[in-house]
Amino acid sequence: MSTTIFYNEYYRMYLFVVSRTGSQFVWSKAVLKFLSKNRNPNGTGGKHFIGYGKTELPLLHRADLRRRLTEMNCSHLHFQLLTIQPLKFGCDPKHGLSSLNSMEGSSSLLVLKLPRRLRNLHQLQSIRCVDHNPQNADFPRYYSRKQKKPFPVPILELRRAARERLKNKSSLPKRRLPPPREGLVVKELIPDAYKVMNARITLINNLKRLLKVVPLHACNWCNDIHVGPDGHPFKSCRGPQSSARNGLHEWGEGVVEDVMVQLESYHLYDRLGKRISHEERFSIPMIPSVVELCIQAGVDLPEYPTKRRRKPIIRTGRSEFIDADESDLPGPTQEPPRPPILAEVPDAEVSPPSGKEEAVLLAEETLRAWETMRGGAKRLMKVYPVRVCGYCPEVHVGPSGHKAQVCGAHKHHQRNGQHGWQTAVLDDLIPPRYVWHVPDANKELQRELRNFYGQAPAVVEICIQAGAAVPEQYKPTMRLDVGIPSNIAEAGMVV
Repeated sequence: MSTTIFYNEYYRMYLFVVSRTGSQFVWSKAVLKFLSKNRNPNGTGGKHFIGYGKTELPLLHRADLRRRLTEMNCSHLHFQLLTIQPLKFGCDPKHGLSSLNSMEGSSSLLVLKLPRRLRNLHQLQSIRCVDHNPQNADFPRYYSRKQKKPFPVPILELRRAARERLKNKSSLPKRRLPPPREGLVVKELIPDAYKVMNARITLINNLKRLLKVVPLHACNWCNDIHVGPDGHPFKSCRGPQSSARNGLHEWGEGVVEDVMVQLESYHLYDRLGKRISHEERFSIPMIPSVVELCIQAGVDLPEYPTKRRRKPIIRTGRSEFIDADESDLPGPTQEPPRPPILAEVPDAEVSPPSGKEEAVLLAEETLRAWETMRGGAKRLMKVYPVRVCGYCPEVHVGPSGHKAQVCGAHKHHQRNGQHGWQTAVLDDLIPPRYVWHVPDANKELQRELRNFYGQAPAVVEICIQAGAAVPEQYKPTMRLDVGIPSNIAEAGMVV
């Protein structure tokens, strides 16, 4: 369900239309009546304006139109709704009530007043309003080890864009390369890099404290985890000897590393240098991928030095360059103080929350750190490229992947152990680890009611069970509005 807003420049008003498909519109009687009365000066009436001459479309009364508009979750648009009466041409419309409930049974039009007006007359424009937080959404798709990850952008779109660039290469002026491709750092993103770095440390420290009061279970045979008093009873284990156990999990105690997957990448001293060869795979240190992304974005860590250029590189070939002479530049100026980097709390010094109120505050702070880390990392990934193997979880932070032949995924012998590098998305860098949502901590999940339960990232589920409010963006997959039957007999009657 979506709303299409048509703007008539001649009458200077926006008309709301409810549509279910892209080609079939549902109009209100008041709109047809008003536009049939007030004809354009060229002799054409409302038929030419409405639906490109298609007046045989189904109609809606004002009450039905109001009901459908209120059912849609368009509150995030913050539009100002007004009403006017269908007056004759040339008269100024009088403003009426602004509530949708007060317009029930009336023939007034629903109008959106905007301060800016277009100058082109008799021009029909449309604005598409789509709800980005649907009521329910499907769970993230599971890809087996024999399946390759899909490209973020389909390969046909990439080829089409490459042909367009080649076609317009001679006509368009040559654009300057972005700073990371010239060896420079984007100074505007340095504060974001420090925020991501500290948010990661805050998230780890808070999760260590929350796991003292919120139980976490991890399967001893596979990577599945569960947040709750007892492990879930679903037969979804894919580990060794799972067929002998009929797919049942063997639950053990979980740790922070089960929630925050520590994906590691090679640390690059020079991100524009030569690619790491197979012989250098043991001589170069590996650090968490998020930390490596923050270092390349401007975070300075003494234990992991990196090369900082002050001038753009000079290209001598397609893949060859030389560093510019920086001897004529003055000495390094006094830069503003950088924010301090937090430190991880050792496991022996972790203390649980003192009470319920402190646990709720700690859970809310953990959710903010989770969103800060993911949001900041997403902004950094738009500027600093990150690669991921299409067959295994290996992540490389840099313009091109390394050459280490360490891929052990499906049919790796056909690639001689080489990774199949492709552009990474946010979930490749920071896996969310979806777990089953427990509606009631006092009741165990039932195997027969699996279709009625929802899922949420493990960090979000831990914070929710600790007392934090449910974030709006995770409600579609948690299925909070789905009624869970009380028994199996009641579940069989659900259509």
